[in-house]
Amino acid sequence: MRYMALDIGDARIGIAISDPAGRVASPLKVLPAAEVLGHAASFRMLVEDWMPDALVCGLPFTLAGEQGPQAASLKERAQRIAKACDLPLYFSDERLSSSEAKRFLREGGYDERAMRGKVDMIAASIFLQSWLDSNPASKGAAPAQGHDASEQR
Repeated sequence: MRYMALDIGDARIGIAISDPAGRVASPLKVLPAAEVLGHAASFRMLVEDWMPDALVCGLPFTLAGEQGPQAASLKERAQRIAKACDLPLYFSDERLSSSEAKRFLREGGYDERAMRGKVDMIAASIFLQSWLDSNPASKGAAPAQGHDASEQR
C-alpha cells in the first residue's frame, strides 16, 4: 500500500510519499495550506498522480507524550482533507520531526533561508518512515471506522 503523509501547518503543508510497498518514505512537495485544505488542483493532481491508498497526518504530541494544544484543530483539518480525497486517515506522532529535518538540512549545508520550503516535506517523510516502520496498519491492517484514524505514538 502507498501512503501519503501530510505535515499540516498554518501556512504550509509538507507532503511525503511512500513507495508502492509502503516500506520507504520520500519527501515530495510543500504546498500552501489553503491549496490543500481547499482541495485545489495542485493538490488533487498530486493525489491523482501518486494514487495513495491512505493518508498519514502528523499529530503534535508534547514531550510528555500527551496531545499538544493544536491536536484537535489539526485532526479536524486532516479529516476534511481525507474526506475530500475519499481516503482512509491515520495519525502519526510528529514530535521533533521538524527539528530533525532542520538538523539534516544543516548537515547538508543549507542555511535558514535555503531551508524554507524544504523542512515541512522532510519532516513529513521522517514521521511517515517512523510510522511505516512501527505501525501495523502499514502492514495491511484496516484503519479505524470511516475516515477516522489510528493514533501511533
